[in-house]
Amino acid sequence: MEKMIYRQILPYLPLELRQILLDSDEHRLVALEELRLRPLLPPLLRFSHDEAFLAADGSLTEHPQAGRPLSESELRKIVLLLSDSSFYAIEEELRRGYITLPGGHRAGLCGRAVLSGGAVKTLKDISAVNIRIARPIMGLAAPLLPRLVDANGRLLHTLIVSEPRGGKTTLLRDLTRVVSDGEGVRPLRMGVIDERSELAAMRGGIPQLPIGIRSDVMDGCPKAEGINMLLRSMGPEALVCDEIGRPEDAAAIMEAINGGVKMLCSAHGASIEEIISRPVLAQLIHQRAFERIVLLSRREGPGTLEWIRDGSLEAC
Repeated sequence: MEKMIYRQILPYLPLELRQILLDSDEHRLVALEELRLRPLLPPLLRFSHDEAFLAADGSLTEHPQAGRPLSESELRKIVLLLSDSSFYAIEEELRRGYITLPGGHRAGLCGRAVLSGGAVKTLKDISAVNIRIARPIMGLAAPLLPRLVDANGRLLHTLIVSEPRGGKTTLLRDLTRVVSDGEGVRPLRMGVIDERSELAAMRGGIPQLPIGIRSDVMDGCPKAEGINMLLRSMGPEALVCDEIGRPEDAAAIMEAINGGVKMLCSAHGASIEEIISRPVLAQLIHQRAFERIVLLSRREGPGTLEWIRDGSLEAC
């Protein structure tokens, strides 16, 4: 079995379920992207191109009736292990609906929302857990970097676009690391606004994923507010935002650009038509906020490069 999964994922599962996974196909587990756990249903393992249910003997099957159902007590045990037996200590994570694990992995949670003042205060009666496996790909940005800098080697304002699970966050993270470390480009002080805790996966103030030695992270903060906070406090030369889309994001991005700060951003989209159909992205493109737009897909696996265009959407 892949050592990373053994060290960082299995400790959060009950002993019997751990052993079943240990007996499973090691070559398949290396490609595991998600482990979805629901009571009275068999665990669902999602890979890059397919999915399978876990059987009692460790085999994988496409037939749910052949899988081993997860008991209600096993799900409760998983939640206790994820919370280190203290819901109070992870109240903020429960409010957001996920827990960041060592190594940058994430356990998403569903359950009954407890409201306070019309806002979600926490979750109870957890009904599903989705463990997403984090696999930073070092060097992913290197082949693209020459097309994302100008003739003088200076970073260009860049927007990375893909459909969900298309590799945009992975590329954005590695591009942040490369620029922060000065690998093939002049190093810059990077400010990372990690609203969903997916870029750096901060845990106890420590990034669980590689983002470079000159990177400062504003974790769990709305993007527009985080941009303004970092501009005031950390003097960044470049700012990084994942999954922009709100009107306030666009205003803050333009303020940063007008202040001479480089922007690296990502957004959802599967085609040029979809990109320009979204008002916020269309506005930023119309204002020529981005000098490079990169479209990724899953056509040959996550992170497949489809094209790179300039700010006027012309091939470059």
